[in-house]
Amino acid sequence: MTAPPAGPPRRSMTLRGRLMLGILVPVAVFIFINTVSLYRQALEAADTAYDRTLLASAKSLGELLEVTGSGASVQLRATVLYSALEAFEADNRSRIYYKVTGFSGEMVSGFEDLPAWKGSLPRKGPYAALVDFYDDEYRGQPVRMAVLLQPVAGIAGQGMATIQVAETLELRRTLARKVLIDTLWRQAALVAVIALVVVVVVQRATQPVRRLSADLATRREGDLAPIDSPDAPRELQPLVEATNDVMTRLRHLLAHQKRFVRDASHQLRTPLAVLKTQVQSALRGDVDPTQALHEINTTVDRATTLANQMLALAKVEQLRQQGDAPVVDWADITRAVALDLSALIADHQLDFDIETQPAPVRSHEWALRELTRNLLHNAIKHTPQQGRLSMRLVSDPRYAALTIADSGPGISPEQQQRLFQPFAAGDLRSGSGLGLAICEDIVRSLGGSISLENRQNHGRVSGLDAVVRIPLEQNPGQ
Repeated sequence: MTAPPAGPPRRSMTLRGRLMLGILVPVAVFIFINTVSLYRQALEAADTAYDRTLLASAKSLGELLEVTGSGASVQLRATVLYSALEAFEADNRSRIYYKVTGFSGEMVSGFEDLPAWKGSLPRKGPYAALVDFYDDEYRGQPVRMAVLLQPVAGIAGQGMATIQVAETLELRRTLARKVLIDTLWRQAALVAVIALVVVVVVQRATQPVRRLSADLATRREGDLAPIDSPDAPRELQPLVEATNDVMTRLRHLLAHQKRFVRDASHQLRTPLAVLKTQVQSALRGDVDPTQALHEINTTVDRATTLANQMLALAKVEQLRQQGDAPVVDWADITRAVALDLSALIADHQLDFDIETQPAPVRSHEWALRELTRNLLHNAIKHTPQQGRLSMRLVSDPRYAALTIADSGPGISPEQQQRLFQPFAAGDLRSGSGLGLAICEDIVRSLGGSISLENRQNHGRVSGLDAVVRIPLEQNPGQ
């Protein structure tokens, strides 16, 4: 069953788009909330202004009230003409209605069908009067109602009159629409100005990013030179530095691969050519078959050793790229390597001595084993028959130090300078010259150091000390 074809790659939003969206959307939401708030405040201000007019109308009506009669026939009388309220009408777009109710709730004057007041006075109103404002409906139109409780006193008696004044809302709605339109125009202009500023600022802020992207896009294939972007924002500097670090590692890796391919093609060509010559010589009968097989076997062994060492050199770089390594005890590895090479030590009849201390280091076990094996194998080869050979691994507060001391002839100053270079063996007949190069690469990857030092005794060289120092792991349990 075949998998369905993958769809086109999903394109993510650009940095400019994210910045503009992240800035303009909150600004737009804030301006919208602010617009609603301003509109409501404007309506409240308009209601306060027009409510004051309604209160003035109610008070004017209250001044035209008088008490007539006497005793039980006391009643309230109003001499109000509707034309008296025309002065309180702002224009012909609004109408004012009123109703005056007596002491006992009887109709005194005004529009009898005006809805009666059923509310209550606010505990603390904005005016020094017994007045209540509320919205209602009269004759199918919404109105704003003011109810004033007006004390009325006269010679015949006194009481509390109820004065209701209602005003239609056409003028208030017109003013509200005007306030809303003016507010929207101003807020729209503000949004446009903010959007223009944001676009310009974001365009300028992202210019180094676009320039950096263009520089990378126009690079030649294989160009891993560090990125030079001095005008990049401070927030981009960690990214530029991390990219340069990756390019440095890639450049080192590619250089290592090129060197490996070049060295492999050069070094393997010689043993293969020798092997081919030996096979042709054996086929022609130029040498004895047994001798020819021995020569071929020696050549194959050298080629195998060379190939294994070149693969080991490549593996060191591979382990370096893998990142953090586990914590291992170098002492256990040192004793295990000595045990593996014990047959070779016994064959040379060497006086061998080993001393180790616990040495937890952060490394892959293979790397430490290869390092120790190469150094011990070289020491065995260069120690004379029945000579003395010792391994000593000690630890101080910061480093673990391995010293392999042989009793061979030592090395000259010229050899000491070039022995760590690949294919620079002291004796080309006895090795490929990669062992010490592998050791140096391993030690360098572990942040340590390696040195070859002649040991002097009464002014004469009595042997060679190979000293390796590797940092100890301070928290072995992690």
